[in-house]
Amino acid sequence: MISVEEALARCLALAAPLSPETVPLSQAAGRWMCATAEARRDQPPFPASAMDGYAVQGDPAPGDCFAVVGEAGAGHAFADTVGPGQAVRIFTGAPVPAGATRVVIQEDVTRDGDRITVKPGADTATHIRPLGQDFRAGDSLSPRRLRPNDLALLAAMNVAEVTVTRRPVVALIATGDELVMPGEVPAPDQIIASNSFALKALVEAEGGIARLLPIARDTEEELAMVLSLAKGADLIVTIGGASVGDHDLVGRTAGLTHSFWKIAMRPGKPLMAGRLNGTPMLGLPGNPVSAIVCGHLFLLPMVRAMLGQPDPAPQTRRARLRVDLPANGPRTHYMRARLALSDGMPEITPFDRQDSALLSILGQAEALLIRPALDGPLGQGTPVDYLPL
Repeated sequence: MISVEEALARCLALAAPLSPETVPLSQAAGRWMCATAEARRDQPPFPASAMDGYAVQGDPAPGDCFAVVGEAGAGHAFADTVGPGQAVRIFTGAPVPAGATRVVIQEDVTRDGDRITVKPGADTATHIRPLGQDFRAGDSLSPRRLRPNDLALLAAMNVAEVTVTRRPVVALIATGDELVMPGEVPAPDQIIASNSFALKALVEAEGGIARLLPIARDTEEELAMVLSLAKGADLIVTIGGASVGDHDLVGRTAGLTHSFWKIAMRPGKPLMAGRLNGTPMLGLPGNPVSAIVCGHLFLLPMVRAMLGQPDPAPQTRRARLRVDLPANGPRTHYMRARLALSDGMPEITPFDRQDSALLSILGQAEALLIRPALDGPLGQGTPVDYLPL
């Protein structure tokens, strides 16, 4: 058995970044932008009014009067120059006319016909957003997974298309005679296939494309047929069949070269990875919790690496134990746990039941508390690492 860290390194070595493609900004949400985008104009592209009011020249004092000579609105600039004693009615976002150095807000003046008078106690701020206050032409946005806020910024930068990494196609194959799909009527000795639905959702939430293939029954011919349907996928993920029983056929599949087989962790010991006829392959355990925990620890990092994310490994956080825990054994233990808010560091409590078949416990869990191999006893209040779920 190898360590979790070594297994992750070997998984990531199988997952090279995919090729780039160019997509319209309207289709870029959630995609990994793999090339720097540069602003094509200044923002704002002109000195702009920050308030509704009157654009004037100089530094007017209370009692000063101005003749209103025009109006400027968003998208409708005042074409002439503002001279001494003149004012232009202006609205938020409008270009500040040439000659104007200040916007007096409308609440600070009285208006009589085409003349305004500055009130006592008027605000002395300029209320002008300078050209390029937000960003300048040539400023850049670095590679990242694009959030809605990033799309707004790119649009303002006048970037209509972005270069993103192609979304990895992940083929998901559940194996075993004991499985039927949800909605079917299982025989007395069968169960419902559940793991693949969680894994599909994880892959898609991370930016990949998940293909849910038919269940592969426990014959070499059936497994080979279903695996043939995975042609064209960037990553093949099998669920179950990776152990050492007579019916565990995945590890003996023709064309499979192993990177590793078995890992010193729980849940999830019977994990394997390699290449199937050149395509990266990840063999997850069949137990529901084991498969989903390994999905968080190994499948999602592989998807992130294929997208080109520079830090694809799971990012741990810190919390304080709310209970005492005994010493851990020789395998890293990922314990399903609850989180509670507190002053400063959150608090974490593992569930009493940690059996790898208990999906109900996983459904309640908010985190995986990480117990390193051979970790000694821990007392209440000890800081520990966890992964959020």
